Amino acid sequence: MAAIAARLLERRMAAIAATPDNASMSALPQALLDPRSYPHPVASMRLVETHISWLLLTGSFAYKLKKPVKLDFLDFTSLEQRRHYCLEELRLNRRFAPRLYLDVVAITGSVHAPRVGGSGEPIDYAVKMREFAQEDLLDRCLARAALLPRHVDALADTCARLHANAAIAADDSDYGAAATLLPPALDNFRSIESLLSGNGVHLRIAALKRWTESQHGRLAPVFAARKQHGRIRECHGDLHLGNITLIDDEPTLFDCIEFNPAFRWIDVMNEMAFTVMDFAARGRADFGQRLLSRYLEASGDYAGLAVLPFYLVYRALVRAKVACIRARQSGQTAAQSTRDWQEFLHRIALAEGYAGPARPFLAITCGLSGSGKTYVSQSVLEATGAIRVRSDVERKRLCGLDACDDSSSALGEGIYSSETTERTFGHLAGLARTIVESGYPVIVDAAFIRRERRVPFQRLAETLGVPFAIIHCTAADEVLTARIEQRRAGGEDASEADLDVLRAQQAMAQPPDASEHAVTIAVDSADPASVRSLAERLAGLRTGSPP
Repeated sequence: MAAIAARLLERRMAAIAATPDNASMSALPQALLDPRSYPHPVASMRLVETHISWLLLTGSFAYKLKKPVKLDFLDFTSLEQRRHYCLEELRLNRRFAPRLYLDVVAITGSVHAPRVGGSGEPIDYAVKMREFAQEDLLDRCLARAALLPRHVDALADTCARLHANAAIAADDSDYGAAATLLPPALDNFRSIESLLSGNGVHLRIAALKRWTESQHGRLAPVFAARKQHGRIRECHGDLHLGNITLIDDEPTLFDCIEFNPAFRWIDVMNEMAFTVMDFAARGRADFGQRLLSRYLEASGDYAGLAVLPFYLVYRALVRAKVACIRARQSGQTAAQSTRDWQEFLHRIALAEGYAGPARPFLAITCGLSGSGKTYVSQSVLEATGAIRVRSDVERKRLCGLDACDDSSSALGEGIYSSETTERTFGHLAGLARTIVESGYPVIVDAAFIRRERRVPFQRLAETLGVPFAIIHCTAADEVLTARIEQRRAGGEDASEADLDVLRAQQAMAQPPDASEHAVTIAVDSADPASVRSLAERLAGLRTGSPP
């Protein structure tokens, strides 16, 4: 919990207000290391301590106790308060991980001879959880290259589903209001500036501060619209990779913010910014981009891109603040201080990248069903930071269907009627405009086999003043056939194209002509080198190179 850790470190633990029983209560977790304290067999015992909690690991179950501390954002000093927040932790985290969060149990007996779940007067309470392997945390999986693209996709889908079902902030609440967003952002700068006396980095910090203030002012009406449209929700609140684990090979969120509602009642895009930034900070910006584009595809919240850079910079600076405080703490070894300082500089550079000038482009795919358009665009978006919109997904969204629903529509009928097709391409153009105007490159993934479909998007790029490219995907006929048959058999893709659709497309296709060659990039989707070359050329569009 970056913001929490930063505030705790700032105060060098001096802000922790001890209750009269604090000294005696500190003996409780040590006593709970005795296996006889538990009503079940104990395979092993381990105590993990954070600034605000104790976690007892028994091999099969974990028990989380709240420290009797009071800070400016939480108060666990009374027994009733600790019970209340244990119940809140159970309630809130069951939204994400019902199989992990089991119960709130009383601890009875005495501080030196406690019993978990025993009879008698409670002396404290604990959240009982099913224990899982710490090696399955996503930050650890990433570090050992065990986190796979399918895990990232599943995480994006999970977040979109959870956000869709989360409670919406009341109109009369302060949650998500523009006035509440700037003070915590400025707190980051005050903390950092106080530690940078005479250091040349202060000029970079000052520039980021000016950017933050300017963007906050510019986005005030957008923040208001986000709340009006129900995008301020009861989220997780602390969604970094260390708070996500793999359970049965599926990403599972846990340890959300229970003690301060303002930390979890946030814009869903603020939530996603933390995870996207965390991936980038750990050297996997491609995974962060994959997560973001997949989340947008699942949620349809492309309008949220307008506020995303503000939140990305904020999240990066919170982490920078933590690293800076640690680097300046007394008692640190020189080596540790150097590591923390390098981490601080890394986070500052990350924030500067997010605050840098926007260099979007507009690209469309062109190719028959099975030609690899979605595969190719996936590779490109991870390499270039682009956002993809898929005609197959948006067509179904317009018709009230989920991406993988089978519409049972014949060619030219149902959701594939000419009327719906016109609506779909108009919607795609609107999304492309929204994304580009938010400062992000966009790839529109559709067949675009007819020139009259491509021309309006080239004109849109000219109107927006951004580079335009046609990604012309090709593959041998037998490859097209095999891919379509495999995709139809799997039933896990938004496309419903079959071999009849392919033959119809082949009969009517108009490949890019001479007037389009200057903006066309041909790619063989079966050739990895060709796909890499495409990604490099499109990445060049963000630096002003021609396609």
